[in-house]
Amino acid sequence: MYKDQKVLVVIPAYNEQGKIGEVVRRCPTHIVDQILVVDDGSTDGTVKEASQFGAEVLSLGQVRGVGYAIRTGLQRARSENFDIVVILAGNNKDSPEEIPRLLDPICDEGYDFVIGSRYLEGGRCGGEMPAYRRWATRFHPFLVGMVSGHRITESTNGFRALRPKLLEDRRIQLEATWLDHYELEVYLLLKFLKLGYRVKEVPCTKVYPSKRLGYTKMKPFVDWWRMVRPILYVGFGWR
Repeated sequence: MYKDQKVLVVIPAYNEQGKIGEVVRRCPTHIVDQILVVDDGSTDGTVKEASQFGAEVLSLGQVRGVGYAIRTGLQRARSENFDIVVILAGNNKDSPEEIPRLLDPICDEGYDFVIGSRYLEGGRCGGEMPAYRRWATRFHPFLVGMVSGHRITESTNGFRALRPKLLEDRRIQLEATWLDHYELEVYLLLKFLKLGYRVKEVPCTKVYPSKRLGYTKMKPFVDWWRMVRPILYVGFGWR
């Protein structure tokens, strides 16, 4: 429990052997009630490693997409009556020690959704971040701001926390299959902004591993489109 709030950590993971164990190990277990790794059809030792470090692992059995994996974790949060769900990456880019930064605005200030930003004062981006991603992570929030009417500094950061009860809003189409991949995270941020929920950014750390170790599983063009189309769909009221 954290400030009388029951907290679930959801970590989507696909072939993160050598990284997922460190993510689980770094989670502050004194303030979170459960760590759930949703395995998206990994073919390496991700499941075994996550389990060895103390996480509960829910295996999807095949590759369904990161959005599908996150949705599965959100469904767990709702069905087991968690007050807050925290989402972070399984590739060790995020800093689990910073989870209280996400929780405090919800617990103390009444916010509904909190997202990390490396670009706020106090945030940091380390490691070998590719140049094109530096540009993309600056341009994408500009587009989100245009369609939502809210200025934000980062819109694609997967380090975030929310109240699961928000998902009871029927205007949020969580089960839509077009959200199975990278669309879901952007879609939820836009929906929360446009529907008037209280959204806050907090500074966070994002550390990229060397290219040799693999810093992303995104496919050029296909997954880039998946990050952009929620802006069009939600912005124009199509979804």
